[in-house]
Amino acid sequence: RKGPAPPAPAAVSACAPPPARAPPPPPVGVVIPPQPMPPVGAQGNLAVPPRDQFGVRRTINVGISSAQTVWNLRSAYNVAALNCMKPEHAQIVVNYRAFLKAHAKGLAAANRTVDSEFKARHGARFIPPREAYMTQVYNYFALPPTQPAFCDAALAMSVEGATVAARALDAFAARSLPVIERVFLDFYNSYDQYRSDLAA
Repeated sequence: RKGPAPPAPAAVSACAPPPARAPPPPPVGVVIPPQPMPPVGAQGNLAVPPRDQFGVRRTINVGISSAQTVWNLRSAYNVAALNCMKPEHAQIVVNYRAFLKAHAKGLAAANRTVDSEFKARHGARFIPPREAYMTQVYNYFALPPTQPAFCDAALAMSVEGATVAARALDAFAARSLPVIERVFLDFYNSYDQYRSDLAA
């Protein structure tokens, strides 16, 4: 007798597992850019002096008289002598004391002139407005994020100031205050850029 017939080849192939599918491609990574940060560790809500219609930033040192320029430079020098405590800035205090001594008469004259200017604008009660303004001046120069660059600029100014003759005080202040001011203008420009980047 004949045995049972072998299964048909088609039946065998029908039971074979289907070919494996290729795995899906990995998901495309989403790169999230870092959030812009305020320059040199500044606060995120800092008030920045605005620019006028001519592009001039209206800081505390804009539109002031020659005598006020001298006095504001003296104020910046005073802030530097108090705040710039790193060893590399130690000469500021030495030079500041010498500056006060060498220019005592010129500084006193500038102070009297500033008094007369405030009195002309505010009358007999000029002292509170002047004190309020000078508080703004001191706070302006003491802005924490600017202190490293400010101290470097003040040191350079103090070195030059050590050689200034008494008669040249006004001219020295006129060219030195803008150099100090540049530190703050650069900072405010970078802060404006931070705000623009944050809004983009």
